[in-house]
This record gives sequence, structure tokens and C-alpha cells, in this order.
Amino acid sequence: MSDFCTTPGLTLFPAVDVAGGQAVRLTQGEAGTETGYGDPVAAADDWKSQGAEWLHLVDLDAAFGRGDNRSVIKKVIKQVKGIDVELSGGIRDDRSLDDALSTGVKRINLGTAALENPEWAAHVIAEYGEAVAVGLDVRGTTLAARGWTEDGGDLWTVLARLEDAGCARYVVTDVTKDGTLTGPNTDLLRQVMERTDRPVIASGGISSLDDIAALRELVPLGLEGAIVGKALYSGAFTLAAALDVASVS
Repeated sequence: MSDFCTTPGLTLFPAVDVAGGQAVRLTQGEAGTETGYGDPVAAADDWKSQGAEWLHLVDLDAAFGRGDNRSVIKKVIKQVKGIDVELSGGIRDDRSLDDALSTGVKRINLGTAALENPEWAAHVIAEYGEAVAVGLDVRGTTLAARGWTEDGGDLWTVLARLEDAGCARYVVTDVTKDGTLTGPNTDLLRQVMERTDRPVIASGGISSLDDIAALRELVPLGLEGAIVGKALYSGAFTLAAALDVASVS
């Protein structure tokens, strides 16, 4: 039996990014590059019907600080009841944290708050443990904040601080890859996993089933999952096919 066949499975997170009430995908995280894909509730239902066990749900308007999509987000979560959801976008204080947790999601992802308000983020990490992941959105080794519109500090400095705070999980996105269908940044993922024993979720650039197979080979190093977005929406492959490649053989 090959090593690949004995590698543990890679968890896939089909993405539903919501802006203006619609499911959209951005290119390199830039506002104004949205490609619309219709009703986010229908998209989420499609991923569930294809066998998704998780959903990566993002309120882009909240992330960019230009409003929110709370009502739509709640409809999506209700539609996919029975599978786990991680929610991100604009969770930066007690009120937005409480609002996010009250939706019943399995996990929330902190982004900007983990960079700009480290004491509050450390408190949230300590209190909620596995229910909190931190998104590390990177250009080179510089973190991106405020919907990827501002620099958020050095990746390695912030990662060391989050390790000290006991962060349970990291979602690592190469912003320059996101929405480009140019393949994931496996070098970045390896560098992050060398510096933490916590599970890591990859995001950005997945374009083919071969990319998913390559990421699955990183599972023994600490890669837990991968977020898949534009490739699914553009029809590069089906979620069902991706789940087959990602699963234990």
C-alpha cells in the first residue's frame, strides 16, 4: 500500500463568501473584484448535498467594515443544519463575537482583532478554546488586516504571540493566491507548520484535484484541512470528486 493511501484524510471546507446578500468570490481579496455566484443559501445547500461536512462562511461586508449580511448568514446556517460551520468576517469585539456565537456555528475565525487587539484576542482564545481559530492572511510574510486592506504586522512575530496565547488552530491564506486558481502556497504552509504543533487549515489558490492531493500529503505535518472556493464555483471539479481525493483511501 502506498504512503498516500495511508495518509489521514484532509478536511475540505467549501466556501460561501457573502457580499451584498450574494455569494461572491474575490481575486486576491480585493474589494471591487467580486464575481457573483447567486444565492448563498442555494450554494451552501449544494455543498451539503455533495457531502460537505464543513462550511466556511464569510461575511465580506463585515470584514471590509461596510455593513453586514447577518440575516443571510443566519439563513445559510439554518439551511445547512447538520454540518459544521466556521464563520468569519468582522468579529472584532464582544458584541460581534456574541452575535457570531449565537448563530450556533461550530467555530469562529478571528482575523483583524487578533492583530489589532491582542489582549482581547488572547482572552477570547483562553475562554473559548477549540471554538476559536485565527486567520493568518499573508502577503509574503506580512499579515493583512481590515479585509486585507491594511498591513497587520510580521507573520512570525504574531504567530509566536498567538502560540503563547494558546491558539487552537490557524487558517493560513496566501492573499496573492486567493481567487487566482494558481495553486496553493505549500512553502508558506510548511513554514507555518514548522513553527506550531496546532492544526493548520490552508486557503487560497486551489485549482485542481492535483492541488488537493498535494495538500493531503501535508496532513502528517499538521495540515488539517483546506478551504476551496473559486475552483468549485467555476466548475474546475465537483466537491464530491474533491472529497474523494481528500479522503482516506
